[in-house]
Amino acid sequence: MAKLRYFDASKGPDGQNAEPIAPHSEFLRTGKITRHRAHWLAAERRYLTHEEVADKTGRKLQSAGEKTHHNINAFHRTIQFPKMLFHRTLKDSPHLGYCHVTAARTKFAHYEDVSWAFYIANFYADIGDNDNFFERIDVQYSRMYFAVAIRPGEHTPEKMTIDRTVRGNGLLFRTHDPQIAIKNVLLLGARNEQLREIIRQL
Repeated sequence: MAKLRYFDASKGPDGQNAEPIAPHSEFLRTGKITRHRAHWLAAERRYLTHEEVADKTGRKLQSAGEKTHHNINAFHRTIQFPKMLFHRTLKDSPHLGYCHVTAARTKFAHYEDVSWAFYIANFYADIGDNDNFFERIDVQYSRMYFAVAIRPGEHTPEKMTIDRTVRGNGLLFRTHDPQIAIKNVLLLGARNEQLREIIRQL
């Protein structure tokens, strides 16, 4: 796959903000032909480095993580999750990335004690069965919220890895709907069945 190149579409070649002008409507309104709009040539585009793109992506992911963590902890004082925000961007596609929001332990179905982590990604994908964290990436949805069972990494540089003994692939839930995601995280964090029943009825 060819290495992606990114250019800054927010500014024209002269450094000024590019204005979204419709030339035909401007002509009909004023009778003047607008000539100051920059029509970029490939040589005039300011290309961004992958590091710059990753930095912008990271800031957006961190902001989304902050907001989501606040929304989760605002639900009920008995359900509070630690803020454990960090993000990663994909190696050859730095406009794509994910943000770790929180982690906790819970009793889950017939699993007695499960450690899990909750993430937000700015794309939709399947969780990989091997070393690839994501497979079949689809940018149709702008967000994916998911939680996976985790365990300490043994033969890997990562401190934590997906615990695939839970549900066969470690995936606890995955959705593009933020309301469903928050509900699922609250269900995982609820300490008793009575509170879970209240959450299910939301």
